[in-house]
Parts: sequence; C-alpha cells; structure tokens
Amino acid sequence: MRRLLALLLIPALALAPGACRPRPEGTVNVVVIGSEPKLRDPSQGPLDEADAILLQNIAQGLVRFDASGNIVTGLAERWNVSDDGLSYIFRISATNWPDGRKINAQQVARLLKRQIAQRSRNPLKDALGAVEDVVAMTDRVIEIRLAAPRPNLLPLLAQPEFAILRDGRLGTGPFAYSSAPDGRALHLTRDVTAGDDEAVRREQVVLASESTGAAIAGFVAGKSDLVLGGTFADLPFVQNAKVPRGSLRFDPASGLFGLVPARRGGGLDDPEVRRLLSQAIDRDGVIAALGIPNLASRATVLEPGLDGIGTPVVPAWTGTALADRLPALQEQANQMFGVADRPTIRIALPESQGADLLLRELTLDWSRLGFKVERARSAAAADFVLIDEVAPSASAAWFVRHFRCGVVAVCDPETDQLLDSARLSQVPAQRYALLAQAAARIDDQQLFIPITAPIRWSLVAKRIQGFAGNRFARHTLTDLEEKPGSGD
Repeated sequence: MRRLLALLLIPALALAPGACRPRPEGTVNVVVIGSEPKLRDPSQGPLDEADAILLQNIAQGLVRFDASGNIVTGLAERWNVSDDGLSYIFRISATNWPDGRKINAQQVARLLKRQIAQRSRNPLKDALGAVEDVVAMTDRVIEIRLAAPRPNLLPLLAQPEFAILRDGRLGTGPFAYSSAPDGRALHLTRDVTAGDDEAVRREQVVLASESTGAAIAGFVAGKSDLVLGGTFADLPFVQNAKVPRGSLRFDPASGLFGLVPARRGGGLDDPEVRRLLSQAIDRDGVIAALGIPNLASRATVLEPGLDGIGTPVVPAWTGTALADRLPALQEQANQMFGVADRPTIRIALPESQGADLLLRELTLDWSRLGFKVERARSAAAADFVLIDEVAPSASAAWFVRHFRCGVVAVCDPETDQLLDSARLSQVPAQRYALLAQAAARIDDQQLFIPITAPIRWSLVAKRIQGFAGNRFARHTLTDLEEKPGSGD
C-alpha cells in the first residue's frame, strides 16, 4: 500500500505550487536516490551512492573518469608505465589543498597506503592486492610498485574509493563545495579556463538526495536536471511515472547480478540442485518483466569483453528453449526429492518493487519444479542472497574473487588455489588462463547463479549535454551542459 501511495503521489507532486521555482542561471540541480551525501573516508567501509558521487567530484584520485568512463588526468597531470608493467609513475600537479597548504607526493602516498592497509575496510582493497608499495620519489612524483602486472590499475585508481581525501574533508577537486543555508544540499563550484583567451567559466552544481518517489516527482516538475543512483530495486517507480521522453537512460553496466548460496547444509547445498535451479530460470522472462532494452541474459560468472579473457563458453542447455528442457528438469527434481518432498527456497532480497518483481519471476520458474519460494526474514535465514554489484574494472579477477572461501558461505578450496596462483603470476597469459579455470569451477559448482547484468539508471534533462552511460556507472558532474569534446 505504501508503494502504491508513493506512485500516486508522483503526478501530484509534479503539479504542486512552486514546483518550477527559478534557480540561479547556470546552476545544475542533481539529485541522488538514497541517503544524504556525506564526505566519508573509504577506509572506514563501503560508500553509499551519494557519498561516492560527492567524493569523486570533490576529491579526485590520481586519475579520474570522464563522462564516458574513459581515464583522464586527476591529481596526476601525467603518468608512465614501465615496460614490464610492474611500475606506474605519476607526476602530481603543482596545486594546493583547499586550506592553501601545498600538496606533495609524500602526502598522497600516505593517503593511498591508508586505503590498502591491513586495517582498511575499503571494499576495493582486495582489487589492489598486487600493490607492493606506494613510494614518493620526489615532492611531485609518486610510484606504485606491483608484484605482478595489472593493466586494470588505472580504472581502479579512478574509483571514488581511491580518491585523495586529507583529514576526512579536504580534496583537490575538480569541484569545491559548501553547504546550502538550509543544510539540505551541497553547492559545488568549479572555474574552468576555456580556450587560448584564458576566459573563465564557472560551473555550479547543487547536489542533494531524495527518496525514489520524491526524486522522480522533482524531475518531472522541472526542479532537478539529473537524477542518479537508480537500480533494479526502484526501476518500477520510474517506469510507472510519466517522465519526459528520452530522459530515462541506462548504463551498459558490467558486473554481477544473480544469486549466491548463503549457507551450508540442507537440501540446497548440492551443486546438482543449484544447477537444476539455474536451468529452470526463465532469464528472458525476467528481462522482459524488467522491461529494459538490450539487456542480455547471463549464465556464466564471467561476461564478454573482460581483459585477456575470451568470450565465455555458455552451458549447452542454454541452446534449448525452457519449454523443451522443462520436462527433463521436472523428472530430475522428482528423482532428487521424490514426487512431493521439496525444500522451501528462501531468498534474501531488499524490500522494493524491483525485488518483488524478481521474487515473483523466480517463484513462477521454480514452482514448475514443485519448489515453494519465500522471501527470507534475514540474510542469516536465507538459502540464497542477491548480489547486485558493478565491476570497478574490466578484470576477470574482480568477478571470480567474489567467491573465495572466507568471503562466501559455500566455496571451493581448489578455486582459491587457482586464484592465489593467478595473483602471483608474472605472465599475463598464464594469469588469464588461471582466472578462466577458476571461473569454470565456479560455474561447474554453481557457486553463483547468474541472471543478467547489474541495472543502473538515471534521469537526464534536455539541458544536460555531457552525460553518457558507461560500464562503470560512474558519473562526473563536470561539463554537464557541455557537449562531449567542448569541455576542458
């Protein structure tokens, strides 16, 4: 009932008095779905979406992403990679902290090492496991030394988790920020030198957060220009709202979206049972219910287009229509459990309309085999939990290392051995082969039941020319009104 009321309120809010309140010329209003944006040190734990957007825009890393997800200069004005791939050398820009103190390489090295230290709770710390040391060579030159080549290092360093933040509050831009008088939003400003005539233009962004319904209503009413942070969980909200034509945009996000076995023991702790359940999922039906164009189904832990990895070999059963393979699956279920004896499958899902939709589709699919499906009361009581994460780079290691022993409840020690060998390998081709073998074991034992790619959506007004979807679902707030190629 609460969700229904929220949907009904959207058109009403759009017509509310003052909905089209004027704003300062040139100011772009950006709303992030979720909690209020706060500056947080990533070493203290995972970032909320609003926190990540704020951090990446006021405390850039050595490098950063442009609108399309390409690597551009950040705090480092240039860099060089050694021929063996074991050394990345960055030259720091001659600039100051917001309090006027000079930035030096020693500070930057210390702040980066803090994020990968043993005590750090940075969620991307494991992805930088090949880093041996971060060394200040001079006041403006920093070196990152690796135990083995990592061609995906730059995209990782561009993530907000590796933004350079001093004293938990001072960053190097691209934006400076201040709080709004009412404390409900942040004002971001940036002066850009345009062209040879040294003319300066000022970019101004107001960054705030809202619930899904309020964010959509505000956009429809013209109170905001850009809404960020949409996921599959709140997708039905925006699909049922009358947003302007062409404003709903989807990122071609890379990553993991599927189910992970959550506990050992019971009738579902068997790779054959999980394989049965995976084959019974109508992935095309799930995608049709989600209503996202060009979204592809997934039946392997790895996806196409990863560094050094060929196109994953999909299971043979994917070539047979579900209706044709269903009788054999039903017979297999009867042989495993008997005609009437089926365990109830409990899935930990967020409380949201998108999760309700997914649960409904899985219930339909698995009921054909005689299983009852329920939403788990908690993750501790679940047979499966949902993983919905965007990959921070194109490395296959990020995908497979999610399923290590000690990270997930159901694992394979031999897969861990392959991953350990891959991390130490000095030969890229050998490393890629080991990662592919680890992925094959994960697929064979169904340590992950893939469904599709992660879903990330935004609402983009016509005045926003510099927005682009990208595989990382990371969106800079720079040059939002500039067409690609016309900014700095």
